[in-house]
Amino acid sequence: MRVNGSPLTYAKAGVDITKVAKIHKKIDSILSKTFNTRSGKTGEPLNIRQHYAGLIEISRDKALAVHTDGVGTKVLIAEACQRYDTIGIDCVAMNVNDVICVGAEPIALVNYLALEYPQPQLVEQVMVGLKHGAQSAGIAIVSGETAIMPDVIRGFDLAATVIGIVNKTEIITGEEAEKGDVILGLRSSGIHSNGLTLARKVLLKSRPHPDVLRELLRPTRIYVDDILKIISSRVEIHGLAHITGGAYSKLSRIGARANVGFNLDTMPKPHRIFSVIQKKGKVSDREMYRTFNMGIGFLIVCPRRYYRTAKTILPALTQIGEVTGTRDVTIRTSGHDIQIEKW
Repeated sequence: MRVNGSPLTYAKAGVDITKVAKIHKKIDSILSKTFNTRSGKTGEPLNIRQHYAGLIEISRDKALAVHTDGVGTKVLIAEACQRYDTIGIDCVAMNVNDVICVGAEPIALVNYLALEYPQPQLVEQVMVGLKHGAQSAGIAIVSGETAIMPDVIRGFDLAATVIGIVNKTEIITGEEAEKGDVILGLRSSGIHSNGLTLARKVLLKSRPHPDVLRELLRPTRIYVDDILKIISSRVEIHGLAHITGGAYSKLSRIGARANVGFNLDTMPKPHRIFSVIQKKGKVSDREMYRTFNMGIGFLIVCPRRYYRTAKTILPALTQIGEVTGTRDVTIRTSGHDIQIEKW
């Protein structure tokens, strides 16, 4: 699909991640002013902003990790399929996968479901998905809210907030990443819950094949068990990254802290759905890797000497690159290197 005669991009589809990043910085500059209101008291925020989760001190030894996320325009895929029993899994996954990036163990979640009008069957199916996601992540859903807002909502929207616990001495920020570390990847289950605005513009412009809709609806993989297993092992972890919105540009959250870069030169072959999107939308390689997970949903950064141990603990891990001193993200694809992000 082309827009104004040019290849389709995420920005032309409606999501400009550069503008979104500027919005995030403005939000942080305003809300960070709240950080000193409880100085010396329980509940004091730790100064680790613009990462995957916020951290709050709750005792001398422990911190509470907090994160909120939704499933984005994947709700439109669920509506197109008239199937709502998997979308809750995505909602849990998008939250718990972010919280584990700071080394925290997720423990509880609250959900928010907004509806245009009461739909009992939809609600029941969404709750079934939330239950399955929570059981997979090993967390409890302790509360929630359902809002009926016909003047605001068209269809429905789903979001949640998750909390986790981490020992303060075991918080993972990415600051310890250093040149020569290996980058290990865990495969995604498919498109997950990001980039669907672009995917829909490409794939759903005409009546889509049911197989395409099913592939787009495939739930996001939950990485909690795998990551908690590696964290609790002898492996020295220097950084963790959940590949979601902005895809591999997300590595700047680690790189900017550690003053390093990332060279992903052995990426696996992407799932077929990504090849279809790229071909039909005439999407560039750079745009694909700035929008989609391209087959890898989670990254682990550790010293090279721990690679074999990590591989023994999680056989599904594959080395996809190494940490550099270049302060950017470079991906090798189709025989050439592409700079995805620079800081």
